[in-house]
Amino acid sequence: MDELVPGGNLPLPGGAMTLRVPGPFDVSALITDESGKVGGDADFVFYNQPTVTGARLQGDTLTVDPARLRAGAARVTVVVSPADPGTPLGRLPAPTLHVADAGSRPLARFTPARPQRETVLLLAELYRRGTDWKLRALGQGYADGLAGIARDFGVDIVEDTPPAAVRSASVPAPRSAPRPGLPNSPAPDPTGFVTLVNSARAKAGCPPVSPDSRLTSAAQAHVSDMAAAGHLSTESRDGTSVYQRVTHAGYTYLTVGEHLVSGPRTPAEFVDYCLRTEQARHTLLEQAFTHVGPAQAVDPRSGDVYWTALWATPITTGNLAQTAAKVVESTNAERARAGLPPLAVDPLLAAAAQAHSTDMVARAFYSHTSPDGSQPWDRAAAAGSRRRTIGENIACGQRSPAEVVEGWMNSPGHRANILKPDFTHIGIGFAGGGQMGTYWTQLFGA
Repeated sequence: MDELVPGGNLPLPGGAMTLRVPGPFDVSALITDESGKVGGDADFVFYNQPTVTGARLQGDTLTVDPARLRAGAARVTVVVSPADPGTPLGRLPAPTLHVADAGSRPLARFTPARPQRETVLLLAELYRRGTDWKLRALGQGYADGLAGIARDFGVDIVEDTPPAAVRSASVPAPRSAPRPGLPNSPAPDPTGFVTLVNSARAKAGCPPVSPDSRLTSAAQAHVSDMAAAGHLSTESRDGTSVYQRVTHAGYTYLTVGEHLVSGPRTPAEFVDYCLRTEQARHTLLEQAFTHVGPAQAVDPRSGDVYWTALWATPITTGNLAQTAAKVVESTNAERARAGLPPLAVDPLLAAAAQAHSTDMVARAFYSHTSPDGSQPWDRAAAAGSRRRTIGENIACGQRSPAEVVEGWMNSPGHRANILKPDFTHIGIGFAGGGQMGTYWTQLFGA
């Protein structure tokens, strides 16, 4: 997987690809020709028009199949804006773009410099060169909102509605099919939902999941907020993430997944949608999950039905240790490929690393510097370590040891720590929760 910098580009394989931006953001896209202008309102993909020819938006994920885009399409510009309109991007975490191919294999990641007063960001673009397509990292901010970008790209904007409401762009269409005439139906029966899910999992050779009241409670709180806000988001209007809801409900997880969907009217329709959609199917059939909590709510204004399903595996001393061991194993495999000796696990470094991951979740920050000003070497010393040289890698949002080590290896600074000849020992920390869902710490010593 490539770690892109602004202006960096990457050749893309054929077929569809997914572009995901987790966090408190709305994702949208503009499809343009060689002139840089849209051909019409149908070239604007956003939460009120999530599906056009060759592109589909589902929650925080945009799926693009360049070969199926409308005739003359030469560029797809990926745009992010705050889920709460008008909020400066500088008040939010820096958005990170995750790009994967049709088989969900990670291709690239891009985190731009954190914007300040801008309210919208051109994050990246897919562009055609001859018969091939490439990805270019951008990171260009706009101060006049999504409506300003839409105007610049040629989208017709209706001026007699509040400018902060991007829904004023003159693009009709529902946000997710099926939609018309949805009844005000009651909340689904969790037992019925789980029966449907476990039937599908059994056919795929996956172990069953059990309903968990804590996950259901977190899912209901989140889906009710989405219905009240009238759009899909991983965060509520007050900035609470769906992952924070899970931990606040008392469920401490090792692995977590989520479905955020609008449209299906019944549990059967919801499960059928998940099985027909690649990324949603992957979550529903994930072998590692042991528990699930589904919930539904209806937007009283539009009649849209919203769904949240939360999937998780609880953390235990045993599986936390296994996860740390897999990170160490993958790290040492990278060192072996570089001709370097393996790192030994140091319990004191491990304690400091675990404390930092837990602290980042508990105090809602993401940094090598703690809110109290302490640095990695301070934390190592506080845990009792006497090692003279200390290094630290952190990461957030990755769902597995393999993914987090791959991400570190694709980042020059993190890679340098992993392959530093002087380091002899290592400790790993992991915690679930916070805005990004997972927080990892890798602490090195010599």
